[in-house]
Amino acid sequence: MHSQSEYDLIIVGGGINGAGIARDAAGRGLKVLLCEMNDLASATSSASTKLIHGGLRYLEHYEFRLVREALTEREVLLGNAPHIIWPLRFVLPHVPGLRPAWMIRLGLFLYDHLGGRKKLPGSKGISLSTHVAGQPLKAGMDKAFVYSDCWVDDARLVVLNAMDARECGADILTRTKCVAASQQDGKWQVTLQGGDDDAERVVTGKMLINAAGPWCASLIDPANGAIKAETKANIRLVKGSHIVVPKLFDHDHCYIFQNPDGRIVFVIPYQDDFTLIGTTDVDFKGDPAKVEISGDEVDYLCKLIGDYFATPISAMDVVWSYSGVRPLYAGEGEVANASKVSRDYTLKLEANKGKAPALHVFGGKITTYRKLAEHALQLISKQLGVADRPWTATETLPGGDLPNASFDDAMMNYGTRYGWLPEAMLKRLVRAYGSRIEKLLDGCNGVHDLGINYGHDLYEAEVRYLIDQEWVFEVEDLVWRRSKLGLRLSGDQIAVLRKRLASAKPNQIAAQ
Repeated sequence: MHSQSEYDLIIVGGGINGAGIARDAAGRGLKVLLCEMNDLASATSSASTKLIHGGLRYLEHYEFRLVREALTEREVLLGNAPHIIWPLRFVLPHVPGLRPAWMIRLGLFLYDHLGGRKKLPGSKGISLSTHVAGQPLKAGMDKAFVYSDCWVDDARLVVLNAMDARECGADILTRTKCVAASQQDGKWQVTLQGGDDDAERVVTGKMLINAAGPWCASLIDPANGAIKAETKANIRLVKGSHIVVPKLFDHDHCYIFQNPDGRIVFVIPYQDDFTLIGTTDVDFKGDPAKVEISGDEVDYLCKLIGDYFATPISAMDVVWSYSGVRPLYAGEGEVANASKVSRDYTLKLEANKGKAPALHVFGGKITTYRKLAEHALQLISKQLGVADRPWTATETLPGGDLPNASFDDAMMNYGTRYGWLPEAMLKRLVRAYGSRIEKLLDGCNGVHDLGINYGHDLYEAEVRYLIDQEWVFEVEDLVWRRSKLGLRLSGDQIAVLRKRLASAKPNQIAAQ
């Protein structure tokens, strides 16, 4: 751990909100420490549907501000990180008896125009009898609508924000838990536990940020929470689960399907050879670290596929599943249906005279994380008496400075420069690292320079880069969050990687 012990901001939580606030604050010159008890994006922020989207169905709940902000952010983020974010086209079949066609058309008109869309194509009607997206579907469906949204590698988005925060001077401490935080002499005194020796150390901060996601409420629980705070959190924990199956179709369109219960489910091409299906909405009780998909959720998603696709699937087809817990801010009243609780974020500021301020982050979604951070910095700047100077809208994330902000141009450029790399491997590396591929491959002039091949074009050079630059400690960090190679590597190959990671401590001091 570092010798510095006094900070402007101490942020608890290494998900997308914590990492986004850390990046924005550090880029403004504030002294920032972020602590995360596990790996970055180890909970909700790696368990999303992996979309940068406006939230078409939120229009039904009249959440126009949230939708407008999210739609505007789609194109901002597309420019910030064109390697890990890219456009998708979604097909919404019209099903008589569910939402009427006029309502869908009206919703898509608003969706096209609320956010000042410039780069993405607009919506249109199609006939499934002639469109490629109709081929795998059951006969009898003809009318459908097509619209745009974007894909994001959610876990990598978190890591890139943390990397940029570190490059701006922030201290990012993973596997470091906030075990106590209280006021002393007008500052926050925070006890951290972690590091190589799992020792405790105390740091002080002018302001504390609670961005602990599903743990944000338990962290400030008056009875046994680590943070002594005055804010009360009315949080509703909602579980969302996804399944991954061998690919169900060959085209590159996605689907958004309506269900009779009012929910919608996305069906998305995933990692070239698979299809991602989700999500569910189920109230959750218990430890968010132990969340997992239930048999009922698997059946729910498989049944929906059977309702729309000519070829049904069953639980036997599921090759991987993941679940996350969304900490939705329930406000003052109760909402009966979990899917109707707002996905908007709420920032609660504690700023009592004579005491150090605290900011509690409740709710939110990946698409609006950057705006959430800007809004948080408005409040933080006022409390710390510094100028509020937003900067992140026009600055690329690490690796995002691609020629013409174009992945295709980058592939041509790096294809020429690294002609010795297999094309599939080059595509995976450019998608993951963007221009940082140059750092990863520094000094390499052929495959023979990459070191040990752990399987599926994962070489020692990449493993070393991930350890030194991206806080990889354990094999799950590498094969499920920094990549999705867990879908392809065998149990024996993962065991070799596990042993490799245990053999050397990450060189994180050098990376800081």
